[in-house]
Amino acid sequence: MAADLILTNATVYTVDASRPWVSSLAVAGGKIVALDDAPRGPSTEVLDLGGAFVMPGLVDVHNHHAMAGRADLFELTFGADAGLEDILGAVRARAASLGPDEWLTGGAWASTLVETLSSTAARRALDRAAGGRPVSLADDSRHNRWVSSRALELAGITAATPDPPGGEIVRDGDEPSGLLLEAAGVLVERVTGGLTPGQHRRASRRAIEILHGFGVTAFQDAGVSTDILGALKSLDDAGELDAWVVSSLLVNDPIFGFDPVGAPLLEVAGQYRTEHHRPDFVKIFLDGVPPTRTAAFLEPYLPDDVHGACHHGSTTMAPSELTDWLLKAAAAGFSAKVHCTGDASVRQFLDAVSEVRAAGYDRTLFQVAHGQFVHPDDLPRFAALGVAADISPFLWVPGVIPSAIAAVLPAARAARMQPNRALLDTGALVAGGSDWPVSESPNAWEGIAGLVSRRDPHGRRPGALWPEQAISLAEAIEAFTLGGARACGLADVTGALTPGRSADFVVLDRDPFRTGDLAGTSVVETWFGGRRVFSRL
Repeated sequence: MAADLILTNATVYTVDASRPWVSSLAVAGGKIVALDDAPRGPSTEVLDLGGAFVMPGLVDVHNHHAMAGRADLFELTFGADAGLEDILGAVRARAASLGPDEWLTGGAWASTLVETLSSTAARRALDRAAGGRPVSLADDSRHNRWVSSRALELAGITAATPDPPGGEIVRDGDEPSGLLLEAAGVLVERVTGGLTPGQHRRASRRAIEILHGFGVTAFQDAGVSTDILGALKSLDDAGELDAWVVSSLLVNDPIFGFDPVGAPLLEVAGQYRTEHHRPDFVKIFLDGVPPTRTAAFLEPYLPDDVHGACHHGSTTMAPSELTDWLLKAAAAGFSAKVHCTGDASVRQFLDAVSEVRAAGYDRTLFQVAHGQFVHPDDLPRFAALGVAADISPFLWVPGVIPSAIAAVLPAARAARMQPNRALLDTGALVAGGSDWPVSESPNAWEGIAGLVSRRDPHGRRPGALWPEQAISLAEAIEAFTLGGARACGLADVTGALTPGRSADFVVLDRDPFRTGDLAGTSVVETWFGGRRVFSRL
């Protein structure tokens, strides 16, 4: 078969161990058909890349693309470096363009501001900045909300309102402060008002445009609603979904306020399947996040006045309930991504997977999502049980969230985050994810640079975070390509440049193996299915 397209005079890194380097590749019918020895025909387009570096399109194993697209199009956004006065100024400016009782939503404030925002004085300052409007602002983990008095009123939250299961209404004395942790934020999310189907479609499309600019051609959304599923199906039905997408169906929902979740969502998932969209995973939140002491640990947090000296956090499900859900999902043909940020939740999940494997489900894919903290005894269990490590977001370097974690855990434990080297050395499949918009950008090269150095790739924060856990550049690139594809079940179509796979590749502005500035790497072109979907030229 003659090729439709041939790339020549290129430095092609295939991420295929049997043939890692070639100088040309041929594409026909949207797939790679040959490497180096390319069959030409009279209509073959030949592109001389002048030695440019080419590699597979990136695979982001954990993001919230629709949330990121929504934020970009419809919400107030500010960085995690914003202080209280910066946030109030941004709210004030945004509120000036809104109607008198129109919702103002957005984020993301830094986890280090939890104490600052836990007062009625801070909430009243927010009220003044917003002109009395309802406001809901997410934190950098997207698990917690800071809201205004009007938002509390619309959600029916008063001094008498009890904490919901799995959440906390942080109080200043007896009065709600405006800070809502985990499931308490859902009380407000349910009254903020949703997007129209057209807006959901725009949000997904905008997010994928942004992802293309960073070279991402496949991703797993880590928690979807039927609205998001519908948007993805609508895009693919119209021939406009230029990415491989795996969706994770929520079994429980402590933070988003989606409906339906659980069994009713799993029952309808099949109707949203398309050529490029695979709703193949369930998602379970097994704990919260360390900065708010909602992650589940084997050893206690540092003492504080609210939780005392023996607080470990807790999981959202009993071990038997988790195992039952994983068995039900596997029986229905679903794989599972499970949110675990503490080492106790990781252990409980691995124990449950052991039972599922013993029941005969050998091919079901399992992912520990995040897994910043893993007890040393549990490291070899990832490979033994066939559990992938979804390492996300980019918390393997000094930064805002690691600083917030260091404030609640003993120093020796806080300094031992993201054991990526140890996971690889024990045979685990490691897959890279951005958790965008938890990470402010889905730029995998920032994450890759940090994986290799364990230092802030932009030099904003000094030092290194557990430098012994650094990995090689080749390992880091594989985590964000073939590793991600294997973890989310897309290795049959993407993740490496080999004949038969989709022609998903990127052209970079530099050879990452020959640069001193990995984080500065940028994408010149992104191709999906043999079509150019992004160009910086």
